Amino acid sequence: MWKAYASTFILTAAGLLAALLAFVLVIDPYGASPIGFSGERALMDVNQRYMYPQIVRRKVHDSLVLGTSTSRLLRPAELEETFGGSFANLAMNSARAFEQYRVFDLFERVNGPPRTLIVGLDVVWCADDADTHRITPRGFPEWLYGERLWPALFYHLNFKTVEIAGRHVGRWLGLERPRYDGDGFGDFTGGEANWSLEKARAHLWPDGRHPIRPVEPAFAADAAMRAAWRFPALSWLQDILGRAPGSTVILAFMPVHVAAQPVPGSREAAREGECKRRVAELAGRHGAAYVDLRVPSQMTRKDENYWDRLHWRLGVGDEIIAAMAAAAAESGAAALAGTQ
Repeated sequence: MWKAYASTFILTAAGLLAALLAFVLVIDPYGASPIGFSGERALMDVNQRYMYPQIVRRKVHDSLVLGTSTSRLLRPAELEETFGGSFANLAMNSARAFEQYRVFDLFERVNGPPRTLIVGLDVVWCADDADTHRITPRGFPEWLYGERLWPALFYHLNFKTVEIAGRHVGRWLGLERPRYDGDGFGDFTGGEANWSLEKARAHLWPDGRHPIRPVEPAFAADAAMRAAWRFPALSWLQDILGRAPGSTVILAFMPVHVAAQPVPGSREAAREGECKRRVAELAGRHGAAYVDLRVPSQMTRKDENYWDRLHWRLGVGDEIIAAMAAAAAESGAAALAGTQ
């Protein structure tokens, strides 16, 4: 009798697992199944690391944005109006430099060098531990970024994948909405109707609004100290630039609020300045445009431009795009002059 019970249990469990696997492979929430339906899949997971590979593999975009959440509000439609092409915004929440590099690596392997590449830079590219802290606790699905997708089959049967497959079914039934547009864009703010200066300042100045006073005397790093500072992520940036010949490439430090920037004159500001110098040097060496908006300015001092210390409001995107377009035009003119 016990053998019969055990056999029934094992067969039932195996049947359920097989049914779940078949369900996931057919729904294909990550665009990685050889037997999934062929229609365009909505982006139903809040973790962009799992969603972006299928955007890349659709081969409908020739331009892209890399970055963290400080770049996510760059709207593809507005970028296309300025630079042409078809943009996907593949910036990710809290993305480490290595994760951004892997997104570019997949894009370049699948689609070739982009027509236009915008790298929204911030502190992760200047971190001295970027080579040892490559991913966040959110995890990174290398199985979706490989040369071949068949190994991804072994990762389909888990609670997360079943959940996202279920969300797809919910969307078809009108019960769920996509997390992001098909080009990766998603407004993660509370919506302009819910913005208020009072709430913004509570995030910008939790200890009360106050002037930012430069450190005096300013920290002075000598040549030996500057040479010893490590920026390991810049090797990935150099590889990206080397794999985008003929592309319009813009390296842009994003405009976080002055409250999130290093205090002028501090050691931290000196180290960040050295990182920026090396990025600008890389840009010049590869004919890329470079623009630094991560500085005290009329844009970054204005509390009305921000939700919090890192995230600007949608309207600021127009100013950022204009600054990047000007930098690209200047870079292009310089490159043209150099060939004459």
